[in-house]
Amino acid sequence: MIDVKELLRELREEPYEKIVIRAPHSGKVEFVASEPGVRVVGPGGTWKEVPGTLLARLEREQVKRPINAPQKGEVMSLGDVRNGQFVQAGQELMTIRHFLTKEEVIARILRRSLSLFLAPEKGKYYFFPEVDIKIKTKGSQTVHVEDGMELFILSRMKRETSVRYAGPGGIIYAVYFETNDSVDRDAPLIGVCPESQLGQIQEVVSRIQSEWEERD
Repeated sequence: MIDVKELLRELREEPYEKIVIRAPHSGKVEFVASEPGVRVVGPGGTWKEVPGTLLARLEREQVKRPINAPQKGEVMSLGDVRNGQFVQAGQELMTIRHFLTKEEVIARILRRSLSLFLAPEKGKYYFFPEVDIKIKTKGSQTVHVEDGMELFILSRMKRETSVRYAGPGGIIYAVYFETNDSVDRDAPLIGVCPESQLGQIQEVVSRIQSEWEERD
């Protein structure tokens, strides 16, 4: 278990993530967001069908493809590229600084402090019926798991197999998958917290919810 309070201190010192925007293919670049400090927004709409802020256009074979912001934030810096220059696929165009929300800070701390159980194969995962009922009625934090416990049902290629939990004992603090959604191999399924650490985790989460200042 890492020192979650120290991690929170680090996040306060650098409360953002850097998102590097690269050319998806070769072509001539035309910048729209052309200087540091420009504010941008990410995709919007119920299904993220509304594109984010237009950052640049990339022209190839007389066809211009838009490059839109994937997240809310501001342009932090531009790559070593001039407007109208021909760039190669993967070349850095700019970097966006995305300021973390309360939910993103909590998610980062949990993923680094909990014991994550990863999907052993790609497929759809379900909790065993008795566990599923308990989670839906009382919450995941009422479920205690131990190494070797039959916990999941994996549905793959019209076949179902049981999957045993492997890891330290504790309670299921976080669930990272949705029923009926396909989960990639090595994606986290659950995050387990030793009961002795539960109070510390809850204290830090509570502090973030009450004290973290989000930036526009």
